[in-house]
Amino acid sequence: MLDSRANIALACLLSSLAGFVDAIGFIHLGGLFVSFMSGNSTRLGVSLQEGHWREALETVGLIALFVAGAGAGNLIVLGRASYRQTWVLLAEGLLLVGAALSHGFGFSALSIALIVFAMGLENAVFFTGGAGGLGLTYITGALVRVGQLMALALRGGKRWEWLPSFFQWASLVVGSVLGAFAYRLYSLDAIWFGAALALMLSAGLAFVARANAAAP
Repeated sequence: MLDSRANIALACLLSSLAGFVDAIGFIHLGGLFVSFMSGNSTRLGVSLQEGHWREALETVGLIALFVAGAGAGNLIVLGRASYRQTWVLLAEGLLLVGAALSHGFGFSALSIALIVFAMGLENAVFFTGGAGGLGLTYITGALVRVGQLMALALRGGKRWEWLPSFFQWASLVVGSVLGAFAYRLYSLDAIWFGAALALMLSAGLAFVARANAAAP
């Protein structure tokens, strides 16, 4: 997936967005994630063992919303052969706008639900119709690729092929720092910044796609 500078840049921007939003959600929920479902799955197991049924139910709800969002994103891609990345990011941006508005009107639970759904949906940006895709809101796979490609480099493979995956990881970390900082200043209203970035990326991709379609 990270086979061009444009794709690398887009993946890094989206991972940064995911880190930004996840940091906001993590702080707001007191230790649960809005995009990192591996972490939530571990928390679910611990909550079940300790008999914290309310927390376990909340975690199951977050996981279900994320899965539903991922499925919805793939449906958008499969139904929109042209501008599919644009449509996915537009949907994500509008969901985040809805989350920000919901919080503003006092519906914080709905706000979190929309955020989780949006984070699941984001992962469809690089979906091509097969079983795979590029994870954007979780980064373990990128770190695995860094280690694997470093090993190949030591055995005579491409020396710097691991850098795109490293940049993707670093982008998520930077986004998380910014998200935590924004939450300290604006609480859940900080999600407006994430919504703005998603909508700007959607507009940018639409412009590029139209320019490419008009090119001879």
